[in-house]
Amino acid sequence: AAARRRAPQLVSKAGLQFPVGRIGRYLRQGKYVTRMGAGATVYLAAVLEYLCAEILEVAVNATRDNKKSRIVPRHITLAVKNVKNDEELNKLLGGVIIAAGGVLRRQNISHMYVCRPPVYAKESRRDENERVTLRLYNLEA
Repeated sequence: AAARRRAPQLVSKAGLQFPVGRIGRYLRQGKYVTRMGAGATVYLAAVLEYLCAEILEVAVNATRDNKKSRIVPRHITLAVKNVKNDEELNKLLGGVIIAAGGVLRRQNISHMYVCRPPVYAKESRRDENERVTLRLYNLEA
């Protein structure tokens, strides 16, 4: 009774971490394609794995910048929004919103707040003969 040898899985053949068979099953069950080539699932799994690796790489850098050891959605948001040197990744993830990732802080907010001295009272003249009265806003003495 010789044990049957199992055929090598597509994941190990392709050298990927993403599940090739599961991606193919989702493509078939979701009716995304009517006909699918043998290499299509391997190619799609490789593309998805590459994108995840790129995003995780910049997220790890953002995590280290914040002196943390665990990646949280905030770090992914900071990483995705601050990808300036990778033009293609920036174009792909330009309009992406990460759940529980927060928003980016504005860099130049000094133009929004103009520092003016506070005005506590104003002077008004009724007639030249009357003396100057000092009225507080909404309060008359």
